[in-house]
Amino acid sequence: MGASGQSGDVRSGRRWRRTLAVALLAWVAALGGANSLHAYEADQYSHRLVPLRDSREVLNRRVNDALREILAAWRGGPPRTMIEKWRFARRIYWRLGGLFWVHHLEAWAAKTPQIERLPQSRFHSIYDGSPLFPGPILKVFGVCHTIEIAGSLLGTDKLGHFFAQGVKYYGSYLLGLGESRILHRGEFNERWLFGEWTTGVYSNADIVADYEGYRFYRSLFEDGIVPGKPAIVGWRDGQPFLQRPFDWADHVNDYWDEEANPSFLAPGLQRFMSVRLPALCPDYWRNPQQWMPRDEAELERRYAGIGLRRALQNRMDNVCAAEAARLAFRAAP
Repeated sequence: MGASGQSGDVRSGRRWRRTLAVALLAWVAALGGANSLHAYEADQYSHRLVPLRDSREVLNRRVNDALREILAAWRGGPPRTMIEKWRFARRIYWRLGGLFWVHHLEAWAAKTPQIERLPQSRFHSIYDGSPLFPGPILKVFGVCHTIEIAGSLLGTDKLGHFFAQGVKYYGSYLLGLGESRILHRGEFNERWLFGEWTTGVYSNADIVADYEGYRFYRSLFEDGIVPGKPAIVGWRDGQPFLQRPFDWADHVNDYWDEEANPSFLAPGLQRFMSVRLPALCPDYWRNPQQWMPRDEAELERRYAGIGLRRALQNRMDNVCAAEAARLAFRAAP
């Protein structure tokens, strides 16, 4: 086939993908409405130096209150079989997660006055001016809010990932699937409907939140999933009780942060961000430590093998090192 034929095939393929993406937007909007889509990606680059009140205790109370309600209503004795454990986990999912893109706890965190959020709107973010393709949903529906938990910045979308995607990992675990197949779920999601295919963003932070949600569901009935801590649920006289309160600090860390653990981007969006990110270097140079993950070596070890696609060119220490070199070259006689 000649070069012109190959070029025509490429253009045809692009048109097909764009048409399919637009159709997907319409389908999703019809299913859940625009409000179900607005928290599709996160931005921890913009307004990063604005101080936030930590939301750990507020969100701990919210989760533990929900767990106590579920435990008080439970009938049937300790879950011993796969089906019983799945039924228990699903009650938590329906109470704190739920269907569609904006889940119950996520939506509450985005609106309640009890939680402080960065001064950021859906359509004014690091992605301002980005191309419609390859990320149509990102372009059309914007980004979610940023909050702080246990000293780490994260998007409110991560709360939905934790409960809604974590329970799917857990279901695979209960079915006896091997760990590599379980962890492949997050990689698949970020490559396709929930990530790169529709937004141009393969979010490593999403995958970390998914995995930590899986650890949470396992920790309901298993000791030691959170090192040194017993299972969350205990049993006394055939009735469940909260023997260990849930704590977000057992799961949240700086790899939930989309700047500290930057996303892998589709080529068109990567080109855009390579121009966009250096504009934030003056903020980075004011306080570099605010942009760097804590305990990075430990986090690298903990999350090896869960499907991260490292994109350190999008972390501000590397962006601004390159920008400083560029400015020095321009200033040289």
